[in-house]
Amino acid sequence: MQTFVTDSPEEAAGYLNRGETVAFPTETVYGLGADVFNPDSIAGIFTAKGRPSDNPLIVHVQNPERISEVAGEINGAARLLIEKFFPGPLTIVLKKNRSVPDIVSAGLPTVGVRCPSHPVASAFLGFCNHPVAAPSANVSGRPSSTDWKTVYHDLGGKIDCLLRGEQSTIGLESTIVDCSVNPPLLLRSGAVSIESLRELLPEMKIATSCMPGEAPKSPGMKYRHYSPEALIVLVESPPPSFPEGEPSAWIGLSATPEGAVQALRCKSPEEYARVLFGFFRTCDAHGIRRIYCELPPEEGIGRAIRDRLFKAAGD
Repeated sequence: MQTFVTDSPEEAAGYLNRGETVAFPTETVYGLGADVFNPDSIAGIFTAKGRPSDNPLIVHVQNPERISEVAGEINGAARLLIEKFFPGPLTIVLKKNRSVPDIVSAGLPTVGVRCPSHPVASAFLGFCNHPVAAPSANVSGRPSSTDWKTVYHDLGGKIDCLLRGEQSTIGLESTIVDCSVNPPLLLRSGAVSIESLRELLPEMKIATSCMPGEAPKSPGMKYRHYSPEALIVLVESPPPSFPEGEPSAWIGLSATPEGAVQALRCKSPEEYARVLFGFFRTCDAHGIRRIYCELPPEEGIGRAIRDRLFKAAGD
């Protein structure tokens, strides 16, 4: 298979409307999409990524009015979140319509829905005949792709089309809130923080990871994710120096310790989030065997960064 690369949202949507797979930019990370009502096309996503079949997909819509195509009743909590955060980096989980194939929801009675704010994503979704089911556009388990070249590196020759865009501005996957339960449940942290969510819904709880044998209600709850080839070492503060004889890297908010082959000191948690996955891939390209990652404060987007770091480390 040859992957066609284009800058045209309309051209890319043509591929998707013909039943083919298309990678496209969003403000969080790049997604790999297929028509939500085409199970064969969606199966191609799982094959290209090597994604476990019990890991549900998020459905992307151009505007909130199209949620009704895939989800049933929108309750009061969901409406509040939609009015405040759509379009944007938030996914809400709702009871799904019967028309949504089980392969999208991993057999669950619910579906996650998101409305991206990225202008190229919005234009692309507007040309698509139906909502688009899309996980991140990367090999399953590896760091998510935040630029089109990384998508091509991972999936070139495995997908039909790649819609080229700028680098993702957030760099971490969307926040996911389960609104099918009462009180609503935060399933995955992202740029929309728990603090912001609780300003609207003070009763919101935070989910724990899946237990063995339990089906995940959203991506990122069960399997190891976001992992580079290097060993991830999580630290609360930088060590004075790194061990000799093993190429090591550093990323964090503090000053860089001595001896780092690759290093990135971030000016803010937002910058940390934006560059994290790209830094992981840079380290892999330079043969780094150990990456020291400073854990940011557990507030705002720092909670989401910590979540990704713990999963990348296999914790």
